[in-house]
Amino acid sequence: MRDSLTGRGTLAGIVLAAGAGTRLAPLTALRPKALCPVGNVPLVDLAVARAERLTDAVAVNVHHGRVAMERHLAGRVHLSIEAEEALGTAGALGFLRDWIDGRAALVTNADACYAPDGLDALVAGWDGDRVRLLVVDDERSTNGFGPGSRVVGALHPWADVRTLSPEPAGLYERSWRRHREAGDLDVVWHRGPFVDCGTPAAYLQANLMASEGASVVGAGASVEGTLVRSVVWPGAVVRTGEVLVDAIRPNDRITVLVR
Repeated sequence: MRDSLTGRGTLAGIVLAAGAGTRLAPLTALRPKALCPVGNVPLVDLAVARAERLTDAVAVNVHHGRVAMERHLAGRVHLSIEAEEALGTAGALGFLRDWIDGRAALVTNADACYAPDGLDALVAGWDGDRVRLLVVDDERSTNGFGPGSRVVGALHPWADVRTLSPEPAGLYERSWRRHREAGDLDVVWHRGPFVDCGTPAAYLQANLMASEGASVVGAGASVEGTLVRSVVWPGAVVRTGEVLVDAIRPNDRITVLVR
C-alpha cells in the first residue's frame, strides 16, 4: 500500500456487494448485480481493482447471490458472508471490525463505474483522523446531503469504524450525519465520468462508456445479426436478421430494450 496517499497507517478496502439489485431486473435474475459485466469485466472485479491500487487488503461483503459470488471471488479477497440478512453499509463495516482490526476503512460500492484510479483522490492528502467522502454530481440523489451529490466512496478512521455494530444500518445514519453536524466531515468531489449501474439503462450506459460507444460482445457469444449500442453477454446469440438497438441480450430467452 502507498502510505504517501493515506497520510498514516494502513488501509482495509471494503467493496460493498451484498445488495439484491432489484432495479436491475431481469438481469439480476440471471446473476448477482456485482457479477454483471461492464466492458466484459464483472462489476465487482472493477471495484476490487480500484481498491487494490491503494491496499493489498480487500474484503467484499456478500449476501444476495452468495453461491455465485463465493465461487467467483474465492481465494482472491477476504469474503464477508452476511448469511442471515444484508447488513447495510454501516452493518457491513461493523461485521468486519475484527478483520479491519485498527486500520482505516476505504469503502466503495461494487455497482459504481468510474475511472480505475477514481479512489486515488479520496485518499490523497487525507489526515487519517476525519471521515472523508467521495461524491459525484447527481441531482437525483436523496442520500441526506441534498440534491446535487451522491456518495461513491468513503474513508473511515478506525476510531469511527470501532463504533459500528454488526446490525442492519446505513453509514449516513450511523456516522456521516453526526460528523456533518459536528463540522468535521471532509468531502472530495469526483468530476470525471461516473455511472451507477442500478438500472438497465444505466448499465447499458456504463458499458458504452467503457467501450467508447461500441457494442460490447461477451466471450463465446454468437452475433450474426446487427448490433447498435448494445450489450451481448457471454454465450448469448443474436441470430441472422435480428437488429438490436440500445438493447441488452443476456441469454437466448431475454432481451432488455432501453428506451
